[in-house]
Amino acid sequence: MSIKKFAVAVYDDEAVLFPAVKKVRGAGYKIHDVYTPFAVHGLDVALGEKESDLHIAGFIYGITGTCTALGFMGWIFTTDWPQNFGGKPHFPLPAFIPITFELTVLFAAVGMVLTFCYLNQIMPGVKKHIFHPRQTDDKFVLVIEVNENTAKETETFLKTTGAEETNIQVAEADWWFGRFDKREDYEIQEQLA
Repeated sequence: MSIKKFAVAVYDDEAVLFPAVKKVRGAGYKIHDVYTPFAVHGLDVALGEKESDLHIAGFIYGITGTCTALGFMGWIFTTDWPQNFGGKPHFPLPAFIPITFELTVLFAAVGMVLTFCYLNQIMPGVKKHIFHPRQTDDKFVLVIEVNENTAKETETFLKTTGAEETNIQVAEADWWFGRFDKREDYEIQEQLA
């Protein structure tokens, strides 16, 4: 676990958040993350995020499901348990289409959900630092990673962007497994010492 310092700015409205994000990026600060109570269209572009590759993962999972279905049914009907059903061929592809379609959709859906959860760190048991208690309720929270030298300067700059409140927080930068009720604050203090 890496303990880092963050400058946190809280905004009341997305109309104030968008110009603030552009101003922060224009000043050369690297935004750690932005927490919003709902999906804000265009925020990913304003943050400079690249398009997700989740659709490529979905295609790979779908092809895996297709190959699994055709391979397994082909093996069963031609090698493991070949039977002659009224003179039909051992590999009747049109009869395999419904099951192949279902396994393609199943593999793609489950694979994409698991990949999405892993990439966004929202699996069961994962904890992340909460920068503001209302960050997913009705406030917009912008977080910038800072060091000892730039903390106060960054906090002062964030006040000029229209933030209704700003502060400096010490937190774990990444996610970790565990329970919030078992977490002790003295762990952070020990690591900072």
